[in-house]
Amino acid sequence: MNAPVPILMYHSIATAPNDATRELSVAPEAFAEQMELLGERGFTPVDTAQLAASWRSGGPLPTRPVLITFDDGYEGVHRHALPVLAKHGFASTLFVSTGWIKGAYDTGGGLDTMLDWDQVRKLAEEQVEIGGHSHTHPQLDQLPDDALWFELLRCKEIIADELGSRPASFAYPYGYSSRRVRRTVREAGFAQSLAVGNGLARRRQGPYALQRVTVRRTTGIEEFERLVEGRAIARNFARDRALTKGYAMVRRARQVRRKAIRSRV
Repeated sequence: MNAPVPILMYHSIATAPNDATRELSVAPEAFAEQMELLGERGFTPVDTAQLAASWRSGGPLPTRPVLITFDDGYEGVHRHALPVLAKHGFASTLFVSTGWIKGAYDTGGGLDTMLDWDQVRKLAEEQVEIGGHSHTHPQLDQLPDDALWFELLRCKEIIADELGSRPASFAYPYGYSSRRVRRTVREAGFAQSLAVGNGLARRRQGPYALQRVTVRRTTGIEEFERLVEGRAIARNFARDRALTKGYAMVRRARQVRRKAIRSRV
């Protein structure tokens, strides 16, 4: 019940991604091969809400649970990923930045071809949980309180209006959060939230800081197998973790400087 669970973080599934999304994109053929491996190894995909609810209540999870998650809202999730997920009967979670989805709320910030709301609804009908990923995809821990609340509540409101139900799950843009951000996400009504961390998710992380592992265009099938089996993750992501720690120090320094400036005003 308390065994660690791999949460896979995907972004774009695309044959010809642009430069902005290439590194974090996955080729459709590679994605199909990865899903085939999950089936062969006996993994059972669940969505984010199911995992968090089970860990909250102590309820059962299926044998070898795994989460398949997508961030931002790229069109390839509908075009390329959905048929593969449907073929295997796999559940997943899509975290949308509502201001990047094509339609009435589009702010023009999307990095590549994005989903429209009809496609998001189609995904929601096919075992894809739709979660929040902010409105305009900012670094939430760098925002003042009023802007942070706007990003969370606007995202939640738009998803509820478009899908007819409020999103229960959230994922932090860029994977960054802080105690203030996590508290605000909870107060905004989200029941759980995902970070990055590049480690397996564990119950002790708490429902608002569950870790994920990044799947990239360069992730070969052997490395993918190691990720879902929980082998050599620290070694695979050693460089990412070093960069994250360094950038965290820079971010904390920026926050301290902003607070000092505000206190003098």
